[in-house]
Parts: sequence; C-alpha cells; structure tokens
Amino acid sequence: MGKWMNPDLTRSLEPLHHDACGWARHCCIGSHVDPGDVLQTAYLKVMQGKARPSGNGSLKTWWFGVIRLTAKEEQRRRRFRESLAGKLLRFAPAGEGGARALSRIELDESSRELKAALTQLPTRQSEVLHLVFYQDLSISEAAVIMGVSLGSARTHYERGKARLRELLSHSPDR
Repeated sequence: MGKWMNPDLTRSLEPLHHDACGWARHCCIGSHVDPGDVLQTAYLKVMQGKARPSGNGSLKTWWFGVIRLTAKEEQRRRRFRESLAGKLLRFAPAGEGGARALSRIELDESSRELKAALTQLPTRQSEVLHLVFYQDLSISEAAVIMGVSLGSARTHYERGKARLRELLSHSPDR
C-alpha cells in the first residue's frame, strides 16, 4: 500500500466532512459539475497520496484548498468533454433532459435570497465570503485556500461585503 493514505489523516478529515460538503457545493456554483463528484475525487487524491498536507497552516485550510483545485480541474475537464457534445446537442430536439434538476443539497440552503446575491458577486468575492462566513475560517486561511495574498483576500472580502449589502438592500422583499 505504499502510495495509500495514512489512516490518521482519514480520521482527521472525518470531522471536516460536513463543512467540506458545503465548500464543494460553493466551488461548483454556476457550473454543471456535481459537488459530490468533486468531493469524492478530492478524497481519492488524498487516499492515493496525490495530495498531502504540507504541515504549514491548518488541516482545514489545506483540505479546502484541495477541494477548490479539484473543482476547478473538474470544471475544465467537463468543458473539454462537452465541447463536441454541446455542438451536437444544438441540433437535437429540446427535451426534458436539458433542464438541470436541483439537488437535495441545493434545496437545503437556508436563505435563497442570500444565495442569489452571492451568485451575483465576482468569484473571488464570493469565495472569500463563503469561507469566512459559512466555513468559519479567518481571512488569512481563506487567502491560502484561494491562492491569493492576504491583502488581496482582504480587498475581496471588503468589496464582497459592500456589494452583498447593496444587493440585499435592493431586494424586492425589503
């Protein structure tokens, strides 16, 4: 089992699973990539030894970085696989299969208004706000996961909060 993962790492990731599901879901917003597939692939990378914690920073910070990169890889793979299929589907008759069904995870979102507002933010702003508010990470931990400097993360955080405040104050329900 030379390349296979350390069982202690497996046990260490277990308490992070719920938060990891939320982060995977967030990383897949706006794409047709399944968050469950992303999370499964990230776990597989860890099990095969393709992703190992470096010892710098917290385990959660490292794990969320693995999930984020995995989601980006899956989105690129999907775009590549669907490029020809997409062209062919344009000539096929429209059917029910084209409509994307909402997953159970998406239905569990407690605030549709907030989710809608978050999707209107630029990617970096949305990511940092998700990590800080939903995952209870610091801005510096979010910066590591996102692969940006602390200053950049702070800027995205402040701009994201301001834009979110603006979007929510103009909501039709208010």
